[in-house]
Amino acid sequence: MNPLIIALDVDSVGQAEKLIGQIGSAAEFYKVGMELYAVGGMDFVRQVHAHGKRVFLDLKLYDIGETVKRATARIAESGTVQFLTVHGSRAVMAAADEGRGSAATQLLAVTVLTSFDEEDLADLGYSVPVSQLVELRVRKAVESRMDGIVCSPLEVRRVREIGGPSLKLVTPGVRSAGSANADQKRVATPQDAIKDGADFLVIGRQVTRAADPRGACESILAEIGVSGTRP
Repeated sequence: MNPLIIALDVDSVGQAEKLIGQIGSAAEFYKVGMELYAVGGMDFVRQVHAHGKRVFLDLKLYDIGETVKRATARIAESGTVQFLTVHGSRAVMAAADEGRGSAATQLLAVTVLTSFDEEDLADLGYSVPVSQLVELRVRKAVESRMDGIVCSPLEVRRVREIGGPSLKLVTPGVRSAGSANADQKRVATPQDAIKDGADFLVIGRQVTRAADPRGACESILAEIGVSGTRP
């Protein structure tokens, strides 16, 4: 299985389409975040799906229950989104689960952003270590019937221990040795993330800003021992 999810963190549909074309079969899963969703919306999501690619819609839904339920229902009924992120609050997760009903869309709970550290949590009023808040949210996510968790690769081993083998673990903040951390604070290499139990690696600038995006994907796949991409 190819575990790469390429983050289409670009500001236009044209740029995103170009990247998907350049990468070709070296990746089959793409993350559409708030920036690209703001310009392309569900029309672009359907377009990616129509090209035979899987979509990770990273909206981190966080609102009153009824709003989250209805938004999740509209997204899930499209049949084009495999993963959808929601905030790791019990009320939000419950509303999202109700909204998706029997649709195939899988819900991922966001624990703590990989750009956050203890200082950022303290600014939000949490006087606990990042690891403690992550563990609390993982337990709540399991109780709330979430299909998976978005977490830092530094916490993935502990999250796997708590969540068990069936929980899908998606890790941003992954960088090959020598790559810049950019705005991420809690990072690890692709090889370490997979070894510790991650199912999917969200990769952004290391691929999307490379001179050869396909080659960058293939290098990461080789690094983690995955090969055999089609021409």
